[in-house]
Amino acid sequence: MDTTAQPHRIVLVAFDNAQMLDVTGPMDAFSEANTACEANGRPPAYAITFAGPRVGPVSTSSGLELNARTSFYDETLAPDTLVVCGGRGARLSADDADAVAAIARLANKASRVVSICTGAFVLAAGGLLDGRRITTHWKYCDVIARRFPRIDVDADAIFIHDGKFYTSAGVTAGIDVALALIEHDLGRPVALEVARELVVFLRRPGGQSQFSAHMAADVRAADPDRFAELTRWMSEHLADDLSVERLAARVSMSPRNFARRFAEALGTPPGKFVQALRIDAARRLLTDGDVPLSTIARKCGFNSLETMRLSFQRHLKVAPQDFRARFQSRSSVAQTADSVCA
Repeated sequence: MDTTAQPHRIVLVAFDNAQMLDVTGPMDAFSEANTACEANGRPPAYAITFAGPRVGPVSTSSGLELNARTSFYDETLAPDTLVVCGGRGARLSADDADAVAAIARLANKASRVVSICTGAFVLAAGGLLDGRRITTHWKYCDVIARRFPRIDVDADAIFIHDGKFYTSAGVTAGIDVALALIEHDLGRPVALEVARELVVFLRRPGGQSQFSAHMAADVRAADPDRFAELTRWMSEHLADDLSVERLAARVSMSPRNFARRFAEALGTPPGKFVQALRIDAARRLLTDGDVPLSTIARKCGFNSLETMRLSFQRHLKVAPQDFRARFQSRSSVAQTADSVCA
């Protein structure tokens, strides 16, 4: 970016019932970049505008209101980068033809278009994401994929860049994508300075599935109650043999018929479901106590600690010990410290 030219115009748009951090997270990152520029004797890199459905208050899901000084229906708006923020209001606005058309007009003017969380629904409703690889909050990946079958949804990515479009996962992922844009525009040192000021990773390790309830597969289930008794039993016997043959025998079905019926009802094959159960149980043990990793692997039905490590890397993009370091509860950490000092 030529910082001697006019500031790069960023327009963030939000709808009533917005997720506030979708707006304020990226806005603070871009604002801190301006502060970093000024501290280094450079002019502010960004001119930041917040636009709502009207001039005035925009409600958020937390109950606070944000003040929009302009409306995204204003046809004089000319963003260089358009940021479409998410929340319940964005999902509902995907059914508002006027709002979708207004956002599409702004997107066509912009050289770069960003969606935060479920802001992707509005872009998808305008056909702007057709044929592109995108992401959104893990909870809504299946929803957006079903509603807009022409887009390719990656449920694990923190953010994705495809053409001039950047789509990001839920809430704080808006900061991740903003930092990536700042690094592209102003260089790594400025991006690092902003990340340090915000006390966040410049590049977050792993994908968003490490933050989700791993059994979000339930969202895809067509008939989750069909094997409810079996799946409850499975979750209580993770260290047992949970092969298709043993599970089929437990419900008096042939292995082939069981595998087919289970996948139809739960939206995932039995083997993958078992793997998800084991990873989810391991996640809880890693965050709620100080059980040795080898013991967790055994309790959760992994053949070895190495098998658990490979499963975490494959599905969560993070090693078990790193997951524990990142998410272990304060009480667990305190108990560990007490035991060390005793």
